[in-house]
Amino acid sequence: MHSIPLALNDGTEADFGRFAGKTVLVVNVASACGFTRQYDGLQALYTRFQDRGFEILGVPCNQFGAQESGSDAEIEDFCRKNFGVTFALAAKTDVNGEDQHPLYAALIGSGDPIRWNFEKFLVGPDGAVIARYASDVEPESEDLLAAIEAALV
Repeated sequence: MHSIPLALNDGTEADFGRFAGKTVLVVNVASACGFTRQYDGLQALYTRFQDRGFEILGVPCNQFGAQESGSDAEIEDFCRKNFGVTFALAAKTDVNGEDQHPLYAALIGSGDPIRWNFEKFLVGPDGAVIARYASDVEPESEDLLAAIEAALV
């Protein structure tokens, strides 16, 4: 998992290895979705746990109702201005289908495709997927908080 290439929203090329040794919540995000308000909860999680080896990777995706139609720069501006987002954002990408990003192929494995915006994957420090959460699971839900706490090193 850590060798999977990753383009960040600011144009930086990296790989998922930048998160090696950390617990990561990977979330496919969109700016015009009913779940967009979850950015507040995601930022609160990041603020709460970042000093304990926790990261969030927001992955903008326009595959669900064309709810992320902006450019990478517009998406970053929207997230920073409206929600104070300071966690990492990937470049806009596909999470399903023929052009599915390799990160999502690894996250999903043989499981079901992503169903909607704001699905969440909790990835352990070793790069293994710990859990998957549906779009309607709030970032600060008891189940997700407990899983994050248990996974932190």
